[in-house]
Amino acid sequence: MARFSVACCLLQFKRHFSRLTEVGRFQVPKSQGTYEAGQLFLHKIFGYRGVLLFPWVARLYDRDREAIENEKDFEETPSNINNISKELKPESKTYYQALIDTRDSPFIRAQPEIVTFLGHESDNALYTIPGLDYVSHDDVLPYIIGDPFSKPINHELFNKFLTPEPGRVPPFTCKDALQVWQEKNYKWLELTDVHRETTNNVRVTVMPFFMGVKNVQPTPSYWWRYSIRLENLSPETVQLRERHWRIFSLSGTLETVRGRGVVGQEPVLSSQQPAFQYSSHVSLQASSGHMWGTFRMERPDGSTFDIRIPPFSLESKEEETSPVI
Repeated sequence: MARFSVACCLLQFKRHFSRLTEVGRFQVPKSQGTYEAGQLFLHKIFGYRGVLLFPWVARLYDRDREAIENEKDFEETPSNINNISKELKPESKTYYQALIDTRDSPFIRAQPEIVTFLGHESDNALYTIPGLDYVSHDDVLPYIIGDPFSKPINHELFNKFLTPEPGRVPPFTCKDALQVWQEKNYKWLELTDVHRETTNNVRVTVMPFFMGVKNVQPTPSYWWRYSIRLENLSPETVQLRERHWRIFSLSGTLETVRGRGVVGQEPVLSSQQPAFQYSSHVSLQASSGHMWGTFRMERPDGSTFDIRIPPFSLESKEEETSPVI
């Protein structure tokens, strides 16, 4: 197995780093089966160190933009969007709940705090679990270390969930606390659907999650969070300039949202830094709805083009229990 240094992967984010630190040895990525809890990994796209906690088997809806563009009479209405979603046949895809090493968080182009919940109905508070991510099986570059007692991942939940077990591969086993935490927060953590679409060599992936219900008078509001990843699959540099959302609620309302960039940024996607990931939230006065839209991208010569945000459903959970943090 080849030796590697995570620091060399971080050089693209922080050029003044000059000291390389060896952290382990690469393992052969699994083409079949799933990784076990406690598997250390390097993220294939974002380059951060992390550890896998448990898998999710999600439905991946992979849309082909050209198929829709060839339908001359296609119109983006809520009913048409809903029909497209029903016609798509998803494939099962493995993703993992993972902890991100806090030492790498400042250098990655992915928000490390993407998991949020609404609190008890009495306080309507918003809770955030920092340093969690959902990682595709294909993005896992596994590695192994010599000393499992060296605490290879800096995260406040690492020692709470995992314990060293020398001689085992991976050299960590789960504590009961991990299973208890997963079961109590299953409703908010569960990844069920992933939506992906590529337009003009820019791929957009969306993961929606139900957050809970906020009791406000006269009508309760239902909240979701969604994580979006953009990947530039071509060597040409592009920059995200604008967003255009359409949000349909089961109550019958259709809202249009336009604005500059996303989460206060206008990320550049280049061959050196081809991906960017962020998360945001949306609320409806109904228990379900749909979202879809476009991002406007700009080329170095100033020309622009739109890329499609794949339509995705906003579905609420039936039970109204609260998360335990």
